[in-house]
Amino acid sequence: MKPLEDYLVVDFSQFLSGPSASLRMADLGARVIKIERPETGDICRTLYTSNVVMNGESSVFHAINRNKESFAADLKNTDDANSVWTLLRKADVVLHNYRPGVMERLGFDYKSVSAVNPGVIYGEISGYGTEGEWKDKPGQDLLLQSLTGLTWLSGNADNGPVPMGLSIVDMLAGAHLLQGVLACLVQKGISGEGALVQISMLDSSLDFQFETITTFLNDGGALPERTKSNNANAYLGAPYGIYQTADGHLALAMGSIPVLGNLLQCDGLKAFTELSEAFTKRDEIKQILASHLKTGTTEKWLSVLEPADIWCADVLNWEQLMNHEGFKVLNMIQEVEMSDGYTYKTTRCPIRIDGEIFSSAKASPKLGEDNERIIQQFRLVKTPAEASAPGLVSSQTIKQGLK
Repeated sequence: MKPLEDYLVVDFSQFLSGPSASLRMADLGARVIKIERPETGDICRTLYTSNVVMNGESSVFHAINRNKESFAADLKNTDDANSVWTLLRKADVVLHNYRPGVMERLGFDYKSVSAVNPGVIYGEISGYGTEGEWKDKPGQDLLLQSLTGLTWLSGNADNGPVPMGLSIVDMLAGAHLLQGVLACLVQKGISGEGALVQISMLDSSLDFQFETITTFLNDGGALPERTKSNNANAYLGAPYGIYQTADGHLALAMGSIPVLGNLLQCDGLKAFTELSEAFTKRDEIKQILASHLKTGTTEKWLSVLEPADIWCADVLNWEQLMNHEGFKVLNMIQEVEMSDGYTYKTTRCPIRIDGEIFSSAKASPKLGEDNERIIQQFRLVKTPAEASAPGLVSSQTIKQGLK
């Protein structure tokens, strides 16, 4: 049995941040019903981050919405709204990532939902929180990376700001939402009380930098300085970085400079005997090291450094990685199937519990494909009188209805 089996998640969120949280809940056994607009659905269905189209829709949608159900509903339509309210009465968790004020205008905000379902855990992600002059700005990943200083930590000193090559802030916000929701589910198991979990992408991006921001705050306000070459961390000293070799690249983490000089037979490094020079002269050290490592292959340097317990690694692309035995043993790739028979490969849940790998053969849903089944199973109400009927279904009745 998966740990979140018998939990019902009603998910209004779209694109990446919110759906990444509900994806992990689905992986852990929760039933996730995705509320989507009729005809268009989640914006991520057609908002392409690459030119890869899978079964007529964006590859990103398929990656982040597997193992979920789709219920198409026009939230401004009375009948559709009443059907959604029936689901909300029975939900353990409700999620959304609309801008502040949107759910209030639609009538599905925390105050309204908790009035009919006091035990609900209601989670929401915004771009910049609910206060301040930024609260109405678009919560888009690149914009958050740029505003929060994150782009000044990657790349070399002369490169200007460099964003990460992933929607990292979206994923962090989703992970933080999941953490908050799971903590509140534990609390609910003790007290029976529901809760409101609020995450902003702004907070998540700042928390992601807790190491570097703490250093900045306690270093007289000195801004981080990236090295001129081979930068991998704006604060760490030499040799920390990625270096070109005769046939590829080599990653080097922390290490004694004179020890490296002896192991690599690089006389230029042997002159730096003071520990502080790894920081005060890191540009000079990195230039010497970079020039020397080009004279040998990656395999040659690894054969010298790894036996000496120097922290180092080959630098692989995805093709090289997936052909490696170290990757194959993980069983990280799974094949999933849509209701129309279309199959695709994607990653599995990274969490193992008691040694068990959590995987599922269920792929992403077609827009609204689960409407009829959900309507029948939940006996969704169709009139305002039924929708406003007092009282909540017991948790035991809910669980029986979900099985």
